[in-house]
Amino acid sequence: MKEDESHSMVRQRLAEKMAGEITLSEKPGEALKKWRLNFEIAQTDLSGYLSVSPSVISDYESGRRKSPGTLIVSRIVEALLEIDAQRGGQKIHAYEGMLFTEKTSKAIYATYEYTFPMQMAKLASLIEADVVHKGIEKPLYGFTVVDSKKAILELSSHEFQKLYGWSTERALIFTKVTTGKSPMVAIRVTNLKPGAVVMHGLRGSEVHLMAKKMAEIDRIPLLATTMDIDKMVEALKKYSEYHIME
Repeated sequence: MKEDESHSMVRQRLAEKMAGEITLSEKPGEALKKWRLNFEIAQTDLSGYLSVSPSVISDYESGRRKSPGTLIVSRIVEALLEIDAQRGGQKIHAYEGMLFTEKTSKAIYATYEYTFPMQMAKLASLIEADVVHKGIEKPLYGFTVVDSKKAILELSSHEFQKLYGWSTERALIFTKVTTGKSPMVAIRVTNLKPGAVVMHGLRGSEVHLMAKKMAEIDRIPLLATTMDIDKMVEALKKYSEYHIME
């Protein structure tokens, strides 16, 4: 398959994934916002491409405006993809492995996607974490729990990107950590930065100063927790259930 054809297929599959999730979501505005943030596209850039006022995008995302129909959703999705393509297609390329992968990496212990975002304070509370570095807080649309040793020793940089699931705005939780330095180094060499990093098995005071320094440089929130891993995953998954019932 030629490179142009392969790129076109990835883009088409990704567009279908995005449009389907937004259209079928209980809160389409939240889903739309999630994808816009995933692509790191400002409301003004998206509205400019669509030749509408930024308030239109804001109203859709907040739910103040009636949920967009399939035609409008398709236009918005296409705009997000085209803007990314004009910027070099970094985000589209990052999703390629997830669209065509046939098996889950053995390094991944658990992964989960949220429709309704979680705030940093809620994450810290649920997993009883120490905040090592506050960084730039972003809404979190999922989490991935990963075996740090397997991820660092066995995954290529391209495979490492698969840890982000369908949203980079997620918490990457590394288990079997001794100092926290290696996971932060691995994150630094990729083009994608998570919404938050959690070092599992360490107290905040036990995270190496170099790991904290890298988090500061990349402005990534860094947390540490010693909560039982299964209890932690259960608590994080239940967050969606609580949100739906509210």
